[in-house]
Amino acid sequence: MKLRSIELALPHAVEAAAFLTDIWGMAPAGATAGTYYLRGSGPFPYLVALAESPEPFVQSTTFVCSAERLETLRASVTAAGLPARAVTSQDPGGGHGIEVELAEGELFRFLADAAEVAPVVGADLPVKLTHVVFNSADAEATATLAEQALGFQVSDRTKGMVFVRCNASHHSTAFARAGFASLNHVAFEMIDIDAVMRGIGRLRDNGMAPAWGPGRHGPGANVFAYFIAPYLPVIEFSTAVEQVPEDYRTGVPEDWTWPANRIDQWGMSDKDFAGLRVAEELFRHRRTWEPDPLHSSPLHSANEETA
Repeated sequence: MKLRSIELALPHAVEAAAFLTDIWGMAPAGATAGTYYLRGSGPFPYLVALAESPEPFVQSTTFVCSAERLETLRASVTAAGLPARAVTSQDPGGGHGIEVELAEGELFRFLADAAEVAPVVGADLPVKLTHVVFNSADAEATATLAEQALGFQVSDRTKGMVFVRCNASHHSTAFARAGFASLNHVAFEMIDIDAVMRGIGRLRDNGMAPAWGPGRHGPGANVFAYFIAPYLPVIEFSTAVEQVPEDYRTGVPEDWTWPANRIDQWGMSDKDFAGLRVAEELFRHRRTWEPDPLHSSPLHSANEETA
């Protein structure tokens, strides 16, 4: 299974798309009926979809998987009693699968048979999404549900987050101990550290300093730089996330401690806690569809709706 994309609704979608293409460094991947699709250099048809809306909210976070994995998900989601429905995607790449809502409103979409596209050249294009992190009122309960209902695995726990993976990458998502439910940030995987640093320089050229970074995290060991972007959620340049084995030992908060006044491995940059907090509360979850009981086979069942 792989994290593919995030779908957002927000005011000023066209301006947000222009920021991501002209300054952040993504490539346009088409537009339909007020939704703008943006891609990176890798094989996914898009990484971010931006739909015009009076208010900002998260529509879905999309993973792609095999047909066999999708059938397992249908069973585990049904067993967990979570709101869900079968869908056929109308986004670039298509595919069919399910949408599911977790206990705090997090909306995940899982697609099989989604098409890929030819990679494009671009040293400063993000390759893919590396993770999408959510704020939680109860991060432990949400992570446990992700394990039981979605088949994810907890990689590490810190005082601030529970990190969760769906493949060998240390985390494709995480749940922050925030006391409320919303989108915390979206991280883009750059090809190397130089691409991260060039991205920081490009944003500085446009009057934007990092809200935190550059630095290197503890869990996942990825290099990072966070920005509070116009119209958008918090977005991150990232690279070199740790690849972990099947028997990776789940870390505990005591494994991730730093000297006083340091909050990452390098300890070279300050963090705008207040500014990030405001931005992290902006994109809440909103389900705009009605649940419908899932059926195991055939995959293209009569109750599948478009999404």
